[in-house]
Amino acid sequence: MKKLWFFIDDNIWIFRDLTWKEYKSAFDHPYLALLKKAHDEFGLKTQLNCFYRTSFFYGKDEFCLADMTDKYKAEFEENSDWLKFGFHSMEEWPDYPYVNADYDLMHDNLSRAKKEIIRFAGANAFAKSFVPHWCPLSKEGCKAVKDLGVEVIYSTFGQKGGDAKRLPYGHEFRLIHNRKPESGIYLKKCPDNDLDALLYSYNHVTEEQYKTIEGKWNTVLDPMGVHFIKEEDYCLNYNPIENHLKDFEGFCDQEFVIICTHEQYFYKDYFAYQPEYSKKILQMSEYFNKKNYEYVFVEDIIK
Repeated sequence: MKKLWFFIDDNIWIFRDLTWKEYKSAFDHPYLALLKKAHDEFGLKTQLNCFYRTSFFYGKDEFCLADMTDKYKAEFEENSDWLKFGFHSMEEWPDYPYVNADYDLMHDNLSRAKKEIIRFAGANAFAKSFVPHWCPLSKEGCKAVKDLGVEVIYSTFGQKGGDAKRLPYGHEFRLIHNRKPESGIYLKKCPDNDLDALLYSYNHVTEEQYKTIEGKWNTVLDPMGVHFIKEEDYCLNYNPIENHLKDFEGFCDQEFVIICTHEQYFYKDYFAYQPEYSKKILQMSEYFNKKNYEYVFVEDIIK
């Protein structure tokens, strides 16, 4: 059966809401209610990749995963067959937090988040696949997350090389600060010209390797024993909903598909709120269900 992995990046506000507001059930929160509806009706499985703390950019709320209530732990444990929590980054900024990460930094960040996720959601709810914020992860970083139980790392693909002048402001500084020998610039085919030049690090697959996994269920097994998996096929919040069904047709016959979105676009007080956020997820879930895709967590199918 064809397989689809769906994840949502940048999660932190859901945990703040569950802690600060009164919900009898975690799934009374409209965000989680949406994901449960998609699961109950279409079989969707979701991985929520989490920030450890909120950013002051959005206001002085000062919330982190250590503040998250554990009152919903039994619910999360009961639903861990379709809802898991992974680590993403300490917070939203800076971009590319792990492109040149030392072992100790990555080990500290992930271990702190893992401890809290297990505390409030249970060990079975902790995802063993890692989507680093902005994607690049240094070699030492890869070793650190593997030592903490991560089995699959999301990876970049594209032609290495490029002029630093093509990078958005500040990204060149992220590259050269504590630069590791494996880090550099690559070019990515992308409709947004602001994102055609990006940073890569150790978790970058070559063109030859990519040919073995493009459109297929496959990974690149690194010598250190961790699996690299291709970039997403589609990000829901980057594209208008009226284009989705036509876009889906372009890759709906692939053996393996990755689709993602980001948490913040769900919230009405977010400056880039998308009122069709819920409809996008339900539409996607129904479409691929009818195309006979099985929704999966990648760490469950590498074995």
